[in-house]
Amino acid sequence: MSNLTKGIILIVAIVAIGFGLVIWKKEVGGQASESFNQISRSEIELLLADLAKTNPMAVKRLAEDEELKKQQMKNLKQLLAFASQAKKEGMADEPSNRQELDSIRAEVIAVAYDRELNQDKGPMPPFGFISEEQINEFWAQTTPPAGQQSWFANLMGSLGLGKPASFRLPEDEFNDFLNAKIAIMKASNPEMADREISEEERTQAREMFAKSRVYRNEFDSKAAAGELNPEFVSKTNLQVRLQQAQFLARLYSQTLTDKMKVTDEEVDAYIAANPQFDPAEKRNKANEILQRAKAGEDFAALANEFTTDPGNKGPDGKENGGLYADVPKGRMVAPFEEAALSLEAGQVAPELVETDFGFHIVKLERKLGKKDGAEQETYDVRHILISTGFKDPDNPMAREMPVRDFVRNKLETEKEEKLIEDIVAKNGVIVPEDYTVPEVTDEQIQEMQQKQRQQMPMPPPGDDGHGHNGAPPKADDKKPAAPKKK
Repeated sequence: MSNLTKGIILIVAIVAIGFGLVIWKKEVGGQASESFNQISRSEIELLLADLAKTNPMAVKRLAEDEELKKQQMKNLKQLLAFASQAKKEGMADEPSNRQELDSIRAEVIAVAYDRELNQDKGPMPPFGFISEEQINEFWAQTTPPAGQQSWFANLMGSLGLGKPASFRLPEDEFNDFLNAKIAIMKASNPEMADREISEEERTQAREMFAKSRVYRNEFDSKAAAGELNPEFVSKTNLQVRLQQAQFLARLYSQTLTDKMKVTDEEVDAYIAANPQFDPAEKRNKANEILQRAKAGEDFAALANEFTTDPGNKGPDGKENGGLYADVPKGRMVAPFEEAALSLEAGQVAPELVETDFGFHIVKLERKLGKKDGAEQETYDVRHILISTGFKDPDNPMAREMPVRDFVRNKLETEKEEKLIEDIVAKNGVIVPEDYTVPEVTDEQIQEMQQKQRQQMPMPPPGDDGHGHNGAPPKADDKKPAAPKKK
């Protein structure tokens, strides 16, 4: 899914949110955020203007590369389309996801509001200016904060007819928040299925939850009263929407794994229909070499002359006659190892051995056994590889890969592109075809780089800044890697 993920996640250089926390709530200062189907030119330019203050180099690269500008809009359209499709299919209404989306809104707003409110007050950890009194007041709430309820809800509360249906006591909200976080964590990472949070982790989460909601509530109250800069409110709400979209798009992409799979039958059919992938010529060449090896020619000399195995050369550049020494059982791909271990020392396999890497001529030099008192059984083998690898003619920088891998990747990519295209078309997402990138000067870039250097922590005494602590790096004495099992 790596290609698909790249296709649907908006590059940070554009959204420039920079927040470590993410979440959803439908009410934004009394307004409903109901759709991910559109983003305007003015909204893109608002984000870029903000990005120019924190990452001017990224903005400059964008201004200089017209193709990059277009690619960002393509990625953004895909992101919003996936989020929209997730909503259509009810993912936003699932309890854990709905709670997480609510948390995204609260946390994104809190971080943005903290920076806006305290930007001139000097360095301080996130939410560091929130007092203990404010936190205690938050936990003591029994009615919704100003800006989070309608006049009708206020009236009902004042008449003693109950709290608005959307209001939850802070402690209940925190429990819902934490349970949703844990559920999502376990669902996304099977290794965390049995993970239990500690009391210390719960306490830390509770503190950050309270602080983020204190600032979320302040933002909502002041936004509703018109006491905040309208541009700041718009930018924050947009950041919320994009973070929500990323969350939903990621959820939706996880449901598409099976649709992206390419079967062995599909790979076989494609290879059969495309003669350029037919390995007949290479098989003939490998057979000729096999006959010479079986006739007694020097196997090492043949390997040095014909093998396409990059492992035939050591770190010093010298050829090694196709030798793999001290090979533990199980390291090589199964067909290769089965053929090698079926031989007696000095024998050449009577037939070619075919693997995904190509055609192998195999000669066993030492039978499987323990060598020089070693604990593990190993064997020595020579081989000549005639690779059937294929290099993408449209990508000169690509590495050669086995034909089946190349074809599988090609077919998977085509499936991904078609599926993404269909989802984008189905959701009618609208993004600007062009937008203006703010001008960035070299002075701005130098100033930002200087600030970043000043904020970098000093290395500990004796550390050269690369974690070496004055000691020379260890030499890499690993041998060239043998073909691995797949």
